[in-house]
Amino acid sequence: MFKETITDIFFDLDHTLWDFEKNSALTFQKILKNTNIDVHLDDFLKVYVPINFDYWKLYREEKISKKELRYQRLRKTFDTMGKTVSDSSINTLSHKYIEQLSVHTHLFPHTIEVLEYLSPKYRLHIITNGFQEVQEKKLKNSRIHKYFQNIIDSETAGVKKPHPYIFELALEKANVKQKNALMVGDSLEADIKGAQAIGINTVHFNSHNEQLHDLCKIINNLIEIKSIL
Repeated sequence: MFKETITDIFFDLDHTLWDFEKNSALTFQKILKNTNIDVHLDDFLKVYVPINFDYWKLYREEKISKKELRYQRLRKTFDTMGKTVSDSSINTLSHKYIEQLSVHTHLFPHTIEVLEYLSPKYRLHIITNGFQEVQEKKLKNSRIHKYFQNIIDSETAGVKKPHPYIFELALEKANVKQKNALMVGDSLEADIKGAQAIGINTVHFNSHNEQLHDLCKIINNLIEIKSIL
């Protein structure tokens, strides 16, 4: 496929290597209890997860700020559940969520095995839309920071995937051409289409069980990367 030409691999972090849903659920389990907000975790997550997804899309499209994202996703969740929660409690919950999220370190199956396999052969990097102060902690606490030469986040870049500039910046920092680069990520819009738009090779990690497509190679488990590269 492109095995002979690839020198650099760019990974997304959340939903690709770092198991965001599992770690996020563990964080909410703790902070909802500690802030005495009377909701059942499963009921909360059932409402919160799709709302969070929608608000991240708005944030990615520059339609809301980071502050609005952090507040509104919680406000809409509690409003949808019919729960009366004060702004003060929401702001406290939002702060504690960001503060404690990176404490949890669950990775997708075979993450370490795949990084160990790839790191002697390729230069590895991260391109993430996550918040700078949180993403660094996730990588370090999960003990995978050492595998990556460059970590490009949207706050530092000033734009978010799928904006071409964040990919161009990543290529520049890695000193690599598009034809020699591979992007591995879970988001068709942000990772796959964004990278393809400037000529970067792509592999879609289908961690959300989305419909099949022919945009690029699809994998359902990270271990499949070993049969590609």
